[in-house]
Amino acid sequence: MKPMTILVAGPYRSGTNDDPALMQQNLEKLNMQALALFRAGHIPIIGEWLALPLLKTAGSQRPGDEIYKEISYPIAHRMLTKCDAVLRIEGESTGADADVKLAGELGIKVYYDVAEIPEN
Repeated sequence: MKPMTILVAGPYRSGTNDDPALMQQNLEKLNMQALALFRAGHIPIIGEWLALPLLKTAGSQRPGDEIYKEISYPIAHRMLTKCDAVLRIEGESTGADADVKLAGELGIKVYYDVAEIPEN
């Protein structure tokens, strides 16, 4: 089996009231799942890994501003078209729910636990 490219989808901004420390904690949770995927032989990807540098370069001033809306969800959806699967981690998240919905429309497998994903 070849390595799968897997989008890790879960809360980043949701439930944080835009508190940077809480957003960072959420990103760390996403990163931990990405590390588990990597160690299982796959290629993990998280939307924020690409979105955050672009947001900074584009001049976003705060989460939810127009630049944020232009980049954050769209980059995850573009990346998803290149993925073999999605790992939806727990937690309320509008963006992650949209990723799962799009994955279904594209016929991309959605997992809800790293343990469900075959090792490579």
